[in-house]
Amino acid sequence: MALHKLLVDDFYDDTYKLIAIHCGLEDYRLAYLLNQSLGLRLQRKTEDLDMQYLKASYSIFEWNNVSQYVTWNLVSNVCKKEEDSLYSTGLFQTNEKGIKTLNFVPEYKKVDYFIKISDEIQNVNEKLILNKLQNIPHIITSYTVNPTKLKSKDHLIF
Repeated sequence: MALHKLLVDDFYDDTYKLIAIHCGLEDYRLAYLLNQSLGLRLQRKTEDLDMQYLKASYSIFEWNNVSQYVTWNLVSNVCKKEEDSLYSTGLFQTNEKGIKTLNFVPEYKKVDYFIKISDEIQNVNEKLILNKLQNIPHIITSYTVNPTKLKSKDHLIF
């Protein structure tokens, strides 16, 4: 009797481009600037991306361009959570609040935002997008990331 194996990786063959953005702006301001400079219509989704069983949530903006078969996503890479910390110094214990930073893509801890461009017919010019991003004065830098080399590429499936 022959055994047949199905590999789950064969089913997911989504092609997308990933751009990392270093920027100190709030997510809604960056989405507005991207809409202005790239001609997008990014809108915040009603629910954030919840990762690690509701320990961290990341804001996400999306625009589905039906006419060009392209879906644009702007995802925050940083989630700051306030946690209680119990410190023991000598005889006394103190409760203090600490801020813990969690990253959506842990390999790129210094990146503030990611733009994910899912295009079915490969008609998006990455170099043109990067040039327009560099012209936005609030963006420090932006560059492309190879999503196949990420260990946490499963986080980008949404």
